[in-house]
Amino acid sequence: MEIRSVRSSKRAAMEMSVGTMVTIVLLMIVLVLGIFFIQRIFQTGTNAIDGIDAKIQTEIDSLFAQEGKKIVIYPIEREIIMDQGESGGFGFSIENKDTTDGTFNYVVSVKEISSDCQLTEAQAENFFILGKTGSYILSSGSRLEDAVFVKFSIPETAPICSIRYGIDVQKNGQPYTTSAVDL
Repeated sequence: MEIRSVRSSKRAAMEMSVGTMVTIVLLMIVLVLGIFFIQRIFQTGTNAIDGIDAKIQTEIDSLFAQEGKKIVIYPIEREIIMDQGESGGFGFSIENKDTTDGTFNYVVSVKEISSDCQLTEAQAENFFILGKTGSYILSSGSRLEDAVFVKFSIPETAPICSIRYGIDVQKNGQPYTTSAVDL
């Protein structure tokens, strides 16, 4: 009887080891497949963003050719409509129309908030995610190789109102050009 119980316990231990190994192998397969699918999802999202960037860059380049301005903004209407809880923004580019090279600095800041809005200037400044300031060196007659993307994130709790953001560009510390976008 004792021999039988030793054999039974060895068999039970062996079955448990095999079951554990099968479980580990299956979990590893699921982990690898999960990582693979997550990687594919992020890759697709990145490709979509790159496509959008290329389209915006092409549109901005064509605007320079049409308008002959120092700064161009996309969307052309210079108005961005966003709902609470959304993120979005605008793109712009600068061209050095002068005969001298220079360092161009830009700042995007709140210029005006609609009078019916219960929002402070500091709160509106906090909507920025990226692109609030920057600096570039441009030679005479050249423009930014890649447009600047200014992105905002509007909180769910933000009141619905209009905000005018100004873009102030300086060349070598002197005012160069300005523009505005309504959000």
